[in-house]
Amino acid sequence: MSRDSDKAVQAQRQYYADTAEQYDSMHAHEAGDDYANMKIICTLLRMVDARTVLDVGAGTGRGLQHLRANLPDLHVRGIEPVPALIEQAVRKNGIPQGTIIEGVGEALPFEDASFDVACSFGILHHIPNPELVVREMLRVSGSAVIISDGNRFGQGTWPMRLLKLGLFKLGLWRIVNYLKTRGKGYLLTEGDGVAYSYSVYDSFDRITEWADRIVLIPGEPGKVKSWFHPLLTAGTIIVCALKEKTPR
Repeated sequence: MSRDSDKAVQAQRQYYADTAEQYDSMHAHEAGDDYANMKIICTLLRMVDARTVLDVGAGTGRGLQHLRANLPDLHVRGIEPVPALIEQAVRKNGIPQGTIIEGVGEALPFEDASFDVACSFGILHHIPNPELVVREMLRVSGSAVIISDGNRFGQGTWPMRLLKLGLFKLGLWRIVNYLKTRGKGYLLTEGDGVAYSYSVYDSFDRITEWADRIVLIPGEPGKVKSWFHPLLTAGTIIVCALKEKTPR
């Protein structure tokens, strides 16, 4: 990790530590707390007959709270790098002690295919190299990976969306983003801390290498009016990557 990336990671963790008590109210209705999206995710978990699930970047356990309430037979675990958020998960959201362990998504302390499903809800756009986290999620998953996160190509005006897609396809987006962020590669905001320009499609090639099939679901309501849906029409997308279950 570069020195700049390391500084950004520390800044993001400090942001979460400082806002831990207000975290749930500040981030209500995001990926891990959106009722409609969590209902879809629970349906996907039932579809793959999931018995065990890992939530990567579990935060205060809101995603796990939904899963525990709607799928009581599901064995859930979480991993989170910020101790203050884990404390909130136990104290405020009723997540049993030990369910969420301290650690990072880039190096998951679990064996290959040790979970049926690995999930992440709105955390990849906070990570300097989300590819590392996606790779680890694929490694520890036996039958599915579910990612709910942003999609830069579905945000902004239509000309801007097309421009971003074109720059990405030409391999120029990183250079443009580097210039846009004055060399940092990220933006710092009061409401979200450190945020990188991210799309779930950034991880698409890696996911397709692993999966037998992929389901893409818009993470926000809206009528389908384009053949480019959801690539250019949804600012948030749920990705469900499926593969034949690995025998244990």
